[in-house]
Amino acid sequence: METAGFVQLLTPSGERVEHDEYAIDPSPEELRGLYRDMLLTRGFDAEAIKLQRQGELALWPSLEGQEAAQIGSGRALRDDDHVFPCYREHGVAWCRGMDPLDMMGLWRGADGGWDGRTHNFHPYTIVIGPSVLHAVGYAVGVTMDAADSAVMTYFGDGGTSQGDVSEAFVFAAVNQAPVVFFCQNNQLAISTPVHNQARTPIYRRAEGFGFPGVRVDGNDVLAVLAVTRAALDRARAGQGPTLIEAFTYRMGSHTTSDDPTRYRLETELEEWRRKDPITRLRRLLVAEGHADDAFFAEVDAEARRLTARLRDGVRNMPDPAPEAIFEHVYGAPHALLDGERDEYVRYLATFEA
Repeated sequence: METAGFVQLLTPSGERVEHDEYAIDPSPEELRGLYRDMLLTRGFDAEAIKLQRQGELALWPSLEGQEAAQIGSGRALRDDDHVFPCYREHGVAWCRGMDPLDMMGLWRGADGGWDGRTHNFHPYTIVIGPSVLHAVGYAVGVTMDAADSAVMTYFGDGGTSQGDVSEAFVFAAVNQAPVVFFCQNNQLAISTPVHNQARTPIYRRAEGFGFPGVRVDGNDVLAVLAVTRAALDRARAGQGPTLIEAFTYRMGSHTTSDDPTRYRLETELEEWRRKDPITRLRRLLVAEGHADDAFFAEVDAEARRLTARLRDGVRNMPDPAPEAIFEHVYGAPHALLDGERDEYVRYLATFEA
């Protein structure tokens, strides 16, 4: 599989490099902010895994290793932009102002998790592909409203094998929709490696649909930020969609129900750990004198405070009533659904002492 030719502004050793088309000059404060975002996101992600192992969450899809792809793209968004995620975009949700407790509530049985209108971050879609079609439909609506906002949608390398994604590409291209397709190529569709899904790099597919594609080092938060900003600006200017392939790696399991040791080697994992997105930005901060031990200690302490709050919040979260599964299915009362709920309530009553 081709790995060369992607946009990179920060090497794994923490050295800045130039790119002819994409340039970015973040302030020291912005660099520290990106580091904080990635570290806190990794912290609450790790806490969610522990909570699932303790039986507090039904499931959790980890983002470990993909922090730069999510924080870089999330911080490129404007407040009036809209995001249609898949189910692993916890870092993007963080950038949109979401409380991680709401994300965890979804995996504990809360009714949908959150209102997508609150932060312009729409609910997770567990089924692979439909959220991409939803995003394109919304983006077409944006053009009809003559708004200058953009829409971004996320999916993985496995999602590119879904028909919904190809249909979304066609519809977006024909309508010049202001949408950015953000593919987190983390090398694995559960256990299927990307070379068993595509014979050419994913970003090249865009050309066949009539819009540009670009591959970016998904573990380089600066490059992701620069590339995503450019794609969003292009969308807002009426120039249509862009496909971004963030070349990264899922260091954890697909979800907490998965055992990645059955399909990948430890040597592969160690190779990608040397490209860790948080480590490389920390190296830059130290090398350029933008952060000291006190800063790193404070961020670590903040991460501990955050995870402690989330731990208590999840453990004290009320369990939803079993019949709550029937709520919010339709926007208005539905006789058939009401009857099914009543029957289920009667069934539950047979277990009461």
